[in-house]
Amino acid sequence: MKKGLLLAALLLFFLSCKENKNEKVKEAGPTGELPQKRELKSPFFWNAANIYFLLTDRFNNGDTLNDISLNRTKETAVLRGFMGGDIQGITQKINDGYFTDLGINAIWFSPVVEQIHDNVDEGTGNTYGYHGYWAKDWTALDPNFGTKKELEILVKTAHENGIRILMDIVLNHTGPVTDLDPVWPKEWVRTGPICEYTNYETTTNCTLVRNLPDIITESDEAVELPDALLAKWKEEGRLSNELDELQVFFERTKYPRAPRFYIIKWLTDYVNDLGIDGFRVDTAKHTYEKTWKELYSEASYAFNTWKRKHPEEVLDDNPFFMVGEVYGYKISSGREYDFGDKKVDYFDNGFHSLINFELKDDANQDYETIFSKYNDLLFTELEGKSVLNYLTSHDDIDSFDKERKNPYHAANVLLLTPGASQIYYGDESARNLTIEGAQGDATLRSFMNWGELDSIPLNQKILGYWQKLGQFRNEHPAIGAGKHQRLSKSPYVFGRTYLNGEFKDKVVVGLKLPKGKKYLWVKGFFGDGTKLHDAFSETEVTVENGKVFLENDLDIALLELVKN
Repeated sequence: MKKGLLLAALLLFFLSCKENKNEKVKEAGPTGELPQKRELKSPFFWNAANIYFLLTDRFNNGDTLNDISLNRTKETAVLRGFMGGDIQGITQKINDGYFTDLGINAIWFSPVVEQIHDNVDEGTGNTYGYHGYWAKDWTALDPNFGTKKELEILVKTAHENGIRILMDIVLNHTGPVTDLDPVWPKEWVRTGPICEYTNYETTTNCTLVRNLPDIITESDEAVELPDALLAKWKEEGRLSNELDELQVFFERTKYPRAPRFYIIKWLTDYVNDLGIDGFRVDTAKHTYEKTWKELYSEASYAFNTWKRKHPEEVLDDNPFFMVGEVYGYKISSGREYDFGDKKVDYFDNGFHSLINFELKDDANQDYETIFSKYNDLLFTELEGKSVLNYLTSHDDIDSFDKERKNPYHAANVLLLTPGASQIYYGDESARNLTIEGAQGDATLRSFMNWGELDSIPLNQKILGYWQKLGQFRNEHPAIGAGKHQRLSKSPYVFGRTYLNGEFKDKVVVGLKLPKGKKYLWVKGFFGDGTKLHDAFSETEVTVENGKVFLENDLDIALLELVKN
């Protein structure tokens, strides 16, 4: 009996301990969740994006079977024919981790809609529409680039890797007229005069160049579909479906069947069907600006529709994004582009961001001059908006460092300047931009130099540098969207701080640092005893007397809080 009482007492004691233990765990719950939250990746913000821009035909050949299509076999000038790059090739590189290793969180690729079938000579030799800016049919993909199913796989693969997709779109003009590619009806396009670019009218109500029919975007008059397009759809077995979809679109929107609304419908279909995250809008200043507000409205509707239908695939609550190519726009212009006789605020017409044509000129100035200038503009005149910075591109012959003599400086300027960044394919690998025999912008469009990355140590070293900076930028929205603060003139050290709701991000960067033993002044930014990680040298340090001490042969440091 005594034994039984003793056993019962012991059992009651253990049960009591177990209950108390459970109570303690329950009380500690909120504290225990904190490390898990700190392990989450930084949220994505478009104004801090690290965007990779590539020409679809010149990046990677994923399917050699589509290299030649539509009988495009005529001889062309140097770098003015199709070279085999395609949608599958982009997907392959996503799966290989190439973009992730480079810290890319958005990919912009040149247009992939069906191009004119023939080639033309604009004065620089015979050229096919390899670049994607000569649309023939907005409702179809060009077979040289791939299929809609392959585009769907590309978008899904990108999203699975935390990468957004920017689709390059052209609404301003069709492709050139050839024997195989008839001109669109006169109710749809103007074929003259050629733009003179002296004021608003001679920039918008005209053709960019000879034989590039301009869509009459200012008209609200209803027009019939071109006979050639109807015949094409009929031959492809999709006439009825295309007409039914147009009927539903115009009944829902109540828009007149004017040229721009047909194209808006065709472009936003890709958003509705595939979940495209944003548009890069080509030739934005050559089209009446109300068009872009209308495009954004329909794209947003399509994006929200896709999100409702695919809740498990939604990355976050970011709205649809649009960045415009207002050729010649500079960040110093603030919100308005000046045509001479008229100023237009494109930020008030559907655009979150504009491509900034100024950084390539600023790049030769000292870092602090560049960084403080961009910080001041983005937090005053452009508050709540952003710019997309670049140093090289597909059509800027005056690109920075065309001879690739300063790849490390270029990386520092592009990836550390406030605003969003646009890496043009090959910036990170020193791809040659001066190709013998290539005329005009063709020299900027050589095939991606994968072979050099596989065999030349210098190119591999350059890529490694861009990867370090790119990953740091991707992990820290403070770099592109945060407030800039110089902490030390010599050695040059600056801090960036970004606050968005409950999210806070702080980093310190040192540039032009001496080799060997060095220190970075962080007083007033990180307190004494704070543990920091140098993401470039993979070194952990502790702040002492307002300083961080490092010893290595690097001239750069990327300091972040140590993750618990």
